[in-house]
Amino acid sequence: MTLRITDLGKRYAETPVFEHVTLEVADGEFVAIVGESGVGKSTLLNCMAGLDSWDAGRVVHDGTDIGMLDADARALWRRRHVGFVFQAFHVLPHLDVAQNVALPLMLLGRNDPPRVAGMLDAVGLAGLGPRLPQQLSGGQLQRVAIARALIHAPALLLADEPTGNLDPGTAARVMDVLLSQTRAQGASLVLVTHSETAAARADRVLHLSAEGIRV
Repeated sequence: MTLRITDLGKRYAETPVFEHVTLEVADGEFVAIVGESGVGKSTLLNCMAGLDSWDAGRVVHDGTDIGMLDADARALWRRRHVGFVFQAFHVLPHLDVAQNVALPLMLLGRNDPPRVAGMLDAVGLAGLGPRLPQQLSGGQLQRVAIARALIHAPALLLADEPTGNLDPGTAARVMDVLLSQTRAQGASLVLVTHSETAAARADRVLHLSAEGIRV
């Protein structure tokens, strides 16, 4: 399922965040987006997910124009087709690991404990399903977030600085898991990062500035 961004522009009041952003992400492709702090990388990722609005241009995923959907329709589209990995993990502290991973399935009305167990095993967390988030390390929490993002087999995975809070060794292991599981599911991956090491693993690296995006 191809993602197409065409002449996208975003402003806060009279201040442009970015303008004239055009890019395409093919099925199964891994694209890294880099750029200086404050240039709007995370905002662009949020636009791709329909979490943020924009002032010009289009975001189209597999023929669906996201800008034409109302809030409820966007939420349903995102629930079915998008996985999101945040820098700050965003796991729910009152739910155990398995319940956190299963959340996207629950929202889709699906109950599939074997798939949850299999995904935990795939990200190296076999047997940790009953633990609470506070019992895990930062690297383990990020792998919980990756498992949660992929559990419903989304076509598009969006990752916002997923290794930003991790030491280099843990960051490398998290990237290994992220890439192996994304490839295994045939999903497209868009990664926003400051890490040259993480970006170097992408099929393409795009540089975002206020004027647009370039290779």
